[in-house]
Amino acid sequence: MTIALPLDMTDIKGFLANDEAEALYRYALSMAGRGPVLEVGSYCGKSTIYLGLACQQKHGVVYAVDHHIGSEEHQLGEMFHDPELYDTSAARFDTFKAFRHNIRRAGLEDTVVPLVANSEVSARHWQTPLAMVFIDGGHSLDAALCDYRCWATHIIKGGILAIHDLFPAPEEGGQAPYAIYKLALASGLFEEIARVNTLGLLRRL
Repeated sequence: MTIALPLDMTDIKGFLANDEAEALYRYALSMAGRGPVLEVGSYCGKSTIYLGLACQQKHGVVYAVDHHIGSEEHQLGEMFHDPELYDTSAARFDTFKAFRHNIRRAGLEDTVVPLVANSEVSARHWQTPLAMVFIDGGHSLDAALCDYRCWATHIIKGGILAIHDLFPAPEEGGQAPYAIYKLALASGLFEEIARVNTLGLLRRL
């Protein structure tokens, strides 16, 4: 699938493979006419842009949930810490400035709605049905379970739940995303429809 990209995506920090990005775009495009898309874990906006470009074509909306202070692995001294995203004046990791800059460059300010908070706060009074949810937030088990429990039940019948960083083998990567993927299947609420690299896609029954 050829996607008309408004900027060079290699300039945007992130951990999304090209085939995963194309799958997100394709499924968001198929669902955006039925309701809004929501992602958990925007980082600097790479996945948000692919979702946003799809939704923009259908005059839809992407809700981008992220507290923008980084997950456990982004903090000082951790494996995925990026010193360019560390705000020394505030002594904290902060991706929101980069996120806003990238969304503006992509021409998506009227499509993407940033929710600068964690899932628990963002979902506390949530009532809007969602056509698609993409979970790519914190990779601790507590964080992943919270993201799943906060948003899975808001997905409409026939809607899509996408979960990133699925590593069935522990030596390949963290197990929390895979754990909530298995939980979704075991719930009887979802069926598996595709696996693209480390991205799992489920449909709400």
